Amino acid sequence: MTRFNEHSKPIVSMRLMLGVAVLALLALCSMMVGVMDLSLMNLTDESTQVLLISRIPRTLAVMLTGVSLAVAGMVMQMLARNRFVEPSTTGTLESALLGMLVVALFAPGLGVMSKTLIATAFAMGGSLIFMLLLRSIPLRSAVMVPLVGIMFSSVVAAVATFIAYRFNLLQSLANWTNGDFSVLLRGRYELLWITLVCAVLAYLYADRFTLAGMGRSFTTNLGMNYSVVLFTGLLLVSMIAAITVTTAGMVPFLGLVVPNVVSLLMGDNLRRSLPWVALLGAGFMLFCDLLSRLLRYPYEVPVGTVMGVLGSVFFIYLLLKRTQPRHV
Repeated sequence: MTRFNEHSKPIVSMRLMLGVAVLALLALCSMMVGVMDLSLMNLTDESTQVLLISRIPRTLAVMLTGVSLAVAGMVMQMLARNRFVEPSTTGTLESALLGMLVVALFAPGLGVMSKTLIATAFAMGGSLIFMLLLRSIPLRSAVMVPLVGIMFSSVVAAVATFIAYRFNLLQSLANWTNGDFSVLLRGRYELLWITLVCAVLAYLYADRFTLAGMGRSFTTNLGMNYSVVLFTGLLLVSMIAAITVTTAGMVPFLGLVVPNVVSLLMGDNLRRSLPWVALLGAGFMLFCDLLSRLLRYPYEVPVGTVMGVLGSVFFIYLLLKRTQPRHV
C-alpha cells in the first residue's frame, strides 16, 4: 500500500489542483464547441440564451454522468470483488433499460420520477440476480466474472429487444441504448443531480464498501451486517444506472476504465480514491463528448459509441494483461 507523509501532501494537493484545472478547461471547451460560434468576450443576447439553455446544461449533464457512473463502477467492483465489472457488464444498465421499456409499454403517461423509480427497481433486480449468479457458479478465474456478467447482460438485452420488436418500440429502445447528450437542455437534465447525491452517499459509505469487498465473514467479524452494506451499495448503483439511462441513455465501460486507472495509481483505498475517480470520470466523459462532437463536425457521433469503442479496447487490454502468463 502507498504510504503518505507530510512531504507527499503538497504533491497530492498540486495534482488535485492540476486535475481541477484540466477539468475546468475541458468544461470551457465543451461550452464553446457547437454549430453556433460563441465568444465569452463578446456575448450577445442570442449567444447568452444558447449558453444558458443548451451549452451549460449539456456540460453539467456530461460531468454529472461521468462522476456518477465512475463512482458506481468503483462501488460495483468492490462489492463483486472483481476489477472487470461495472454497471454495463453486470446487467444493471440493461435491466434499467428493460424497466423503461416496460413503463413505455404499460404506463407511458407516468412522470419522469415514477419512470426512474421503476427503472431503479429493475436495475436493482438485475444487480441482485448477477450477485446470486456469482455465488451459484464456481468461478475458477477472475476473468469468468465479467464473462458471466456479459452473458447475463446479453440475455436481458435480448429480452428487451424482443419486447421492443413485438410492440413496435425499437426506436425508443435505440434512443435509450446509445448515450446522447445532444437533446439535453435546461429543464431536461436536472434529474442527474440526484446521481451526485448518490455519489456523495457512496463516499460516506466508502469504508463499509471497502470492508464488504473483503468478504462476508470478514465484514461480519467486524460487527457489520454484510447484507445491509451490499444492499445499500447495489441500491446506489442501481439508482445511478436508472437515472442515467432515463436521462441520457446507456454509456458503457466508463465505470470500468476510470476506477481501474485510479486503482493502478492510488491503490484500493476506496475513501481516498473516490474523489479522484469522480474527477477523472467527469474529465474523461467531457473528453469523449468533445470527441463525439468534433469527429464529424458539425454533426455528432453519439457519445455512447465513442465511449464504447474506447472502453472496449481498454477492457480487452485488461483481460489480456490479467491472463498473460507470468515468468519467474
